[in-house]
Amino acid sequence: MTLEQNLKTVLGKIETAKNKSIWGQQVDLIAATKTRDISKIKDLYHLGVKTIGENRVQEAENKFLPFLGFEKIKKRFIGHLQSNKINKCLKLFDSIDSIDSLRLAKKLNNALYKSSNKIECLIEINTSGEPQKHGFQPQITNDIISCFDLNQLNIVGLMTVGPNTRDETIRQSAFTLLRKLKDQINNELGFQVIIELSMGMTNDYELAIQEGSTMVRVGTGLFGVRKY
Repeated sequence: MTLEQNLKTVLGKIETAKNKSIWGQQVDLIAATKTRDISKIKDLYHLGVKTIGENRVQEAENKFLPFLGFEKIKKRFIGHLQSNKINKCLKLFDSIDSIDSLRLAKKLNNALYKSSNKIECLIEINTSGEPQKHGFQPQITNDIISCFDLNQLNIVGLMTVGPNTRDETIRQSAFTLLRKLKDQINNELGFQVIIELSMGMTNDYELAIQEGSTMVRVGTGLFGVRKY
């Protein structure tokens, strides 16, 4: 199938999942572009997908240059951010969707404070409990609440990577957990700060949308199987 056909399929599935959702949310499509050719990403942009997600700072550094001057493109960092890549990451991206520790949040805040800048952020939650995955534990902790005291971070949502399993019940439980945590954090803070839920990838975005996802990160579904 062509890129245009893949996009049509993905958008159709998103719309169907939205219709099944009881939450009435809008859903943004993030093109997960790790290892993808710049030409294909440009083609997708011209087909209307204006948000791209990259996992690696170094790869993004080489890849984003051709997109200078592209209108309304939004670049989201969706991978694990190493402390020594913070300054480069802040120059390259419009949003950091994977704050996985208070330590990282403080380092980002300090780097931004020096330049009096702010950046949109999502807090990453390890809803699956899998030890190989990054993120805060899925319960309200002092560390999570402390992130909201960091003035240079505009925290608007939560992100999770679904469990590595074919068991739909387990995957659904992880997405439900993130949605409930959003409500708990908003209640704890006393006002609605968390409005976005980034959950769902190629294999599970339809289920994630039914559980309230407002952002889905799709790579293989758009570009095909990765060639390493």
